[in-house]
Amino acid sequence: MDDEDGGILNIQLSESDDESKVDRTRQTEPEFQVVKRGYHTKVENGNIHKQICLPLGPGANKQHIQEVLHAVEELYYFRRFADALDFIKTLQNDGSMRALDSDTCKLLQVYEERCRRKLHAESV
Repeated sequence: MDDEDGGILNIQLSESDDESKVDRTRQTEPEFQVVKRGYHTKVENGNIHKQICLPLGPGANKQHIQEVLHAVEELYYFRRFADALDFIKTLQNDGSMRALDSDTCKLLQVYEERCRRKLHAESV
């Protein structure tokens, strides 16, 4: 094999690391400061479920579906099992479950069962 053909070990490296950093970030310091001034942290305190508009319609997008799942997960995380069960029951009774995909419905069933077990264990 001739080395002039390029071969497998003929790798081109960039000459300047600074160029790749600028290309990668594409944000100037003033632009960053504007974004930073407008940024507010989102504090999750176990109340996502109160901010969700129910019932979910058949055209609910993925973000709405994820918010429903996150609300149940958050209630479970904060050990608010009865609230999680109430929220799931609301989803079942108001028709919101029809807007959810099968994977989300299965996950909600898993959380429903887990919450029931946790509540039962706490009462024993």
